[in-house]
Amino acid sequence: MLLKKCQIILLVLLALSGAKVSLAQDTLRLSLNDALKIAQDNNLNIRNSQLDLKIAQKKITETLAIGLPHIDGTAKYQYIPSVPTLPASNFDPKAAPGAVIELGVKQNIVYDLTVSQLIFNGAYLIGLKASKVYSELSAESLEKSILDVNESVTNTYYMILVGEESRKVLKSNLENVDKTLADIREMYKQGFVEKTDAEQLELTGNTITNAISQIDNNLEMGRRLMKIQLGLSEKTNLIFTDPLQMEEAEVKKLSVLANEPFILEKNVDYKLLTTSELLAKYDLKREISNYYPVINAFYDHQEKWKTPIFDFAPKNVIGINLTLPIFSSGQRMAAVAQKRMTFEKATNSKLFAGNTILMQSFQYQNDLKTKLEKFQIQKKSKELSDNIYQRTLEKYKQGISSSMDLMSVQNQYLNNLTNYYQGIYDVVGARTKLEKLFNINQKISK
Repeated sequence: MLLKKCQIILLVLLALSGAKVSLAQDTLRLSLNDALKIAQDNNLNIRNSQLDLKIAQKKITETLAIGLPHIDGTAKYQYIPSVPTLPASNFDPKAAPGAVIELGVKQNIVYDLTVSQLIFNGAYLIGLKASKVYSELSAESLEKSILDVNESVTNTYYMILVGEESRKVLKSNLENVDKTLADIREMYKQGFVEKTDAEQLELTGNTITNAISQIDNNLEMGRRLMKIQLGLSEKTNLIFTDPLQMEEAEVKKLSVLANEPFILEKNVDYKLLTTSELLAKYDLKREISNYYPVINAFYDHQEKWKTPIFDFAPKNVIGINLTLPIFSSGQRMAAVAQKRMTFEKATNSKLFAGNTILMQSFQYQNDLKTKLEKFQIQKKSKELSDNIYQRTLEKYKQGISSSMDLMSVQNQYLNNLTNYYQGIYDVVGARTKLEKLFNINQKISK
């Protein structure tokens, strides 16, 4: 059961993880807190969320700039193949016969400088508010990415600890079987036991050997996964320094968490949905604003490289542009209806998710309570089996108990020890899910 759980968790975490490859290191000793800090610096999912937040912040600046003064300069070359003319005598009676006055310049360069200022645009005002909300959405997405990485790294870390301890237990179990098997074979030679007893022990030894091999493969996968999550070189040798234990103070702390009132508004998924609903609302308002007029003020200054004799174009123009939407054949109405339905969908999604999250909080807290109770029983069973094993070992040394009795009791102790380690892992898994739901331990202190 433990091997199967480890395999499933490894595959899921490997699919969800994202990280960058960094420079190689020889050996790295990691506590869980160290691993979380490194992951928060290197994990690609977090890095992308940080970039999204910076992009959103730049989007605010971009949107704000739309309503500030704009200055544009243009220069264009003009060529008139046939310049219009008028008889010069129309303007000067003394002009020579056939003389003409050109009403333009055959070749010219025109320079234009335009200053514009937005006075009113409903879509701009709504867009400015929406860009700030989008920045909040990006910040909440970063918050969720950190919580996801915290959960996956913690689960991977403890999975490796459980795997290492389980390997030790199986290795000790295998040594006991091999020692007992040697005794049984000797007894078989002397005719005290049947051949089936020896074969049964040999079969048990083979099963344990296969289990150790499978755990070795899982541990290798776990270490590779941890390196990916932390952005470390494949050549880095990882040593996990936290002990696989759970002190009574930690149990009490988790018991408090299992009974702590849940505040829906603090849940990161609910916050994301609330912000998405607000964005949908602004999107609806922006679409409605297309019914409003748009007003711009402008100043235009024009210079020409060659000025014709008669130039009626003014050099400086100041004015106001008014764009008034009048009739769109129902296009704007249909667009508004779509945005209104999208907003309604966002509201429904938030309400549904809120009820689901509330149910999850109840489920996760009960799950943590159950796991803690089970762990307490497993811890007591481990202590009892250890006492039984120590007493049986003394009897064996005194010749009162047989090697088979000792092996049976020892296997019982090792099984309870494995269950104890698995109990710790189960509690940690229930804790990380609940902490993520409660938005706890989002940032790790540097």
